[in-house]
This record gives sequence, C-alpha cells and structure tokens, in this order.
Amino acid sequence: MIVSLTVNGEPRTAEVAGFESLLWVLRERLDLRGAKDACLQGECGSCSVVLDGDLVCSCLVLAADAEGAEVTTVEGLGDATSPHPVQSAFVAHGAAQCGYCTPGLVVALAHLRENRPDASPDDVREALAGNLCRCTGYGAILRAAAEVLGRGDPGAGPVGDPDGTRSQGDGEVTP
Repeated sequence: MIVSLTVNGEPRTAEVAGFESLLWVLRERLDLRGAKDACLQGECGSCSVVLDGDLVCSCLVLAADAEGAEVTTVEGLGDATSPHPVQSAFVAHGAAQCGYCTPGLVVALAHLRENRPDASPDDVREALAGNLCRCTGYGAILRAAAEVLGRGDPGAGPVGDPDGTRSQGDGEVTP
C-alpha cells in the first residue's frame, strides 16, 4: 500500500507493508535515520517523533495509520548550519555522549518547549521520563532543558539524585 504523509513540512509517499512501523518507514523507506531503533517496544524513547502534534514512539505506530499525518523528526528541527535551540543547548551542555538517545530526547524537549514553555523542572522530568539515556546521568540533559526553557536552575540533581550531587566516576562530585 502507498502511504502519503507530510514529513518535516514536505509531502512524502512510501510503499509500505501493513505490518511496518512508522519508525521503519522513516528510516528505511524515507532515509530519515535520526529516530533510532533501540528497543522497538516503546520503552526507550529513542524513536520519538511528533505525529499530528503528539509526541509518540514511532516504533509503536503502524505506518499505515500515519496516512495523511504530519510527522516531525529530529531532522526537521534544525541542522548544523541552523540548529534548533534544543540542539544548541545539548551541544553547549555536553548533553550528548554516545548520541543514541539524543534524537528522541531532542524531539521530546522541543515538543515540551513548544507546548509548555512554562514547564517546571518536575514537568521536564516527567516529559523526559520515557527517554532512556545510559551515558549522561541526565544532569547535562536537565541543564540543557533549563536553558531552553529560560531557567537558570534545572532544579534538583539528575534523576535518581535528588540532592543534586553525583559521583562522575572520577572521584569528583558535581552540582
């Protein structure tokens, strides 16, 4: 079947099998490889995209169900010459390490910024709770979030670190 949708503001069509996920179609049929295929079960958030205004795990959406939809992927947010403010903040705060979770986190935070610009630190934590990162400890991600939401203080420390201090493995404790 042929599916027509708007991806990052451009009309696109793809031939899809009935069982293929939106993630598969974005990556393999439309060559948009920003959304990652880490768990394929909607548990990690690395495949997050905005579908008709809602943040979704694209691995859980059948491509056929995206007929006529508007999809925004990380590629649609910005690029190296004109990055989205969330992308700039991730770079400035070192919020990306291996980079596998980064596209999903960037899309989720951009969605939050657009829909809840007054989000509190707790709102940020809740909005990003569906995105797993195994490298950063979330501190840099929360600092990037604080910057793009116009907050100087990201609130308490990283997830699982309510007092704001955590060992970095090198013997130093960071605020």
